[in-house]
Amino acid sequence: MPYRSADRRRTLAAAALGRTVQEPGPLPSEGESFHAVSGTILDVSPHLIVIDTPAGDEERLVIAPWATAWRGEAVSPADLPTGSNVIIKALRAGRVVDRIWADITRITGVIQSIGSEGKDHTVELHCGPHRGRRTIVIPYRSSGRLRVRHPQFEPGYLFDAIGVREDGTALARLPATSQPPYRWTAVPPPPPGYVGVQSRISGTATWSDTFDCGEQGVAYPMLERADTACDDTGVSCAGLPYLALGSILNVRNVCAGRTSVLPIVACGCLAGRFCDRCLECGTSPRGRILELSPRSFVELGGDLTTGCFNARLGMG
Repeated sequence: MPYRSADRRRTLAAAALGRTVQEPGPLPSEGESFHAVSGTILDVSPHLIVIDTPAGDEERLVIAPWATAWRGEAVSPADLPTGSNVIIKALRAGRVVDRIWADITRITGVIQSIGSEGKDHTVELHCGPHRGRRTIVIPYRSSGRLRVRHPQFEPGYLFDAIGVREDGTALARLPATSQPPYRWTAVPPPPPGYVGVQSRISGTATWSDTFDCGEQGVAYPMLERADTACDDTGVSCAGLPYLALGSILNVRNVCAGRTSVLPIVACGCLAGRFCDRCLECGTSPRGRILELSPRSFVELGGDLTTGCFNARLGMG
């Protein structure tokens, strides 16, 4: 469903319950805020980057001496090509660059078919009823690392990788998780008596690039099918309660000690099929409890190339 629908529900729910409408975003009481800035590189030097934002504004940001960048591999910020689409983690009210991800994409889906183009693999994925199908390329030099983490390289198994977009093609570069050992239709159930009884739910938070640019919000697995017109929703091994589009969540990055107030803006039915763990700081309980927009993930202190963090969520 479009963001406007979820946003309207949030407004109506607040009015019905006599609450003020909470603006999405990080809580201001947890140290210096991270700001996610998106756009297309117009110019870059060792000390300054100029980007064109989706709103058509030109932003000039100072590159900190310690800043790092990624475009399929670690690169110097000054070596990023003009025309690259970037997501920037910025400090000091969004004016100082700390980290840059260029042309990054996340490739999450169910393997449908696998072909070859020379030494490279071409993989067709089903990315869920809301996201359709996607054809990606696994370059030969990335295939070894990906196959170690995805040993069931055949139709019917889940796939999740971090990659880059080049000339309209998504190239998988890094495994985002260790592949679950079961087929996507055989998700393990949550432990008996565990469903919906926790006041604070712990698990894995990931991100997806299917949100609108600059959007703040989450995709959540346990939504009513009638609410989302999705037959694949309502599946999770994490014991999640059923919630509605527009519901407000307090999402905490346990690793970074940061919290954001965020609305549910989309169905996360595919995320619910992953009964995996995040190893970002310690080991999370099994199950993906939500997918974040890139902006929300970065502002919570997440690293897009790592792909996950240990999360705890509660109702807003």
